[in-house]
Amino acid sequence: MNYDIIVIGSGPGGYVTAIRAAQLGFKTAIIEKENLGGICLNWGCIPTKALLKSAQVFKYMNHAEDFGLNKVDAGFEFSNVIDRSRGVANKMSKGIEFLMKKNKIDIIFGTAKVLKGKKVSVTDKDGKATEYKGEHIIIATGARSRELPNLPQDGKKVIGYRQALNLPEQPKSMIVVGSGAIGVEFAYFYATMGTKVTVVEFMPNIVPVEDEEVSKHLEKSLKKAGIEIMTNSSVESVDTTGAGVKAKVKTAKGEVTLEADIVLSAVGIAANIENIGLEEVGIKTEKGRVQVNEWYQTSVPGYYAIGDIIPTQALAHVASAEGITCVEKIKGLHTEKMDYGNIPGCTYCYPEVASVGLTEKQAKEKGYDIKVGKFPFSASGKATANGDTDGFVKVIFDAKYGEWLGCHMIGTGVTEMIAEAVVARKLETTGHEILKSVHPHPTLSEAVMEAVAAAYGEVIHI
Repeated sequence: MNYDIIVIGSGPGGYVTAIRAAQLGFKTAIIEKENLGGICLNWGCIPTKALLKSAQVFKYMNHAEDFGLNKVDAGFEFSNVIDRSRGVANKMSKGIEFLMKKNKIDIIFGTAKVLKGKKVSVTDKDGKATEYKGEHIIIATGARSRELPNLPQDGKKVIGYRQALNLPEQPKSMIVVGSGAIGVEFAYFYATMGTKVTVVEFMPNIVPVEDEEVSKHLEKSLKKAGIEIMTNSSVESVDTTGAGVKAKVKTAKGEVTLEADIVLSAVGIAANIENIGLEEVGIKTEKGRVQVNEWYQTSVPGYYAIGDIIPTQALAHVASAEGITCVEKIKGLHTEKMDYGNIPGCTYCYPEVASVGLTEKQAKEKGYDIKVGKFPFSASGKATANGDTDGFVKVIFDAKYGEWLGCHMIGTGVTEMIAEAVVARKLETTGHEILKSVHPHPTLSEAVMEAVAAAYGEVIHI
């Protein structure tokens, strides 16, 4: 069973890699131990967005009068909301199966282990092991919810994101530990559906990787939505012996005890690199990640790694881009190295958060003389018509050369808008070029142009 390329893992990194490899003429196989599409399609990106859409519709129904409509007595069956989310995930997984067949990629189900000599052993559900040989082996095994020693997950009272997507009934109260994208998205969903939610964050600001102004604004918005937020705080221990959970939380003012039905641990991810043969083959790892060069080659020729198992941003679109870059380099095409300074990040709570490039603080720390512009959605005609004016667009430019250093957005629809800044930065577009690019009216995207205009003292609508 010989292949040009064997991909281990069928998440957004793995399946995209396999498809691009097949397009380039490589005889390709993909190995998956569970469901095609990996965590993202089955237990991450896609089903969470389905849940968040249900929450958004529920919110709109409860605010029908704000739009001149008759009051709606909105209700829901929690199991139906979960079922819809699972249905979306299943549909997407079947779509990946179609793409594999379309591109003539062999699908091998089972647990993979890399072997020396460019081989992979795959053990199926019956315990039968089969060896496959690949000229190039690309490891894309992804990651799982990270467990803290003082916050062990039992899957029932202390859960990770996977259980949060498939709870048999809605909890009346929930403690969310960690306020990154996973934490705030679940916090918003459950709070909107009626669960009493408390978010505990170790850092001074929620969504701590974002620009500080965005973090502060989101905190205010989530508090307004009824979510309690505790920053500069950490969960020291949990007691699950009673009916619910008691969590001891260390704060700046001392220790407090919180009680809830469930604790959701959203403190990051751990790479799936155990028991897949890395040590036996001699593939180097460091701090729980596989070490690779700029073309994703590991320390052993013929073996590559992409996605969440390497020390780059753990994002689905990053994994996909890394896989494409990897196989195009193998093919010998002229391909550019990944620019990890121009990767967009998106958080899909309400209001949404999207960003790319340097924050204002980072730009100053790097010594740039900067121009900063902001435009609030409260001044946007389209946002006002939508009845949704929470948030703003913030842009940061190098004052000397006009380089677009960073863009930070918070508001409805901003995850769809951030690509303008990504493409513009890729093309080394200056602020004046954005100003002279006519944006359609009325749209939310006008806020980008207006924010740039604000940075250069030419803003019209504020």
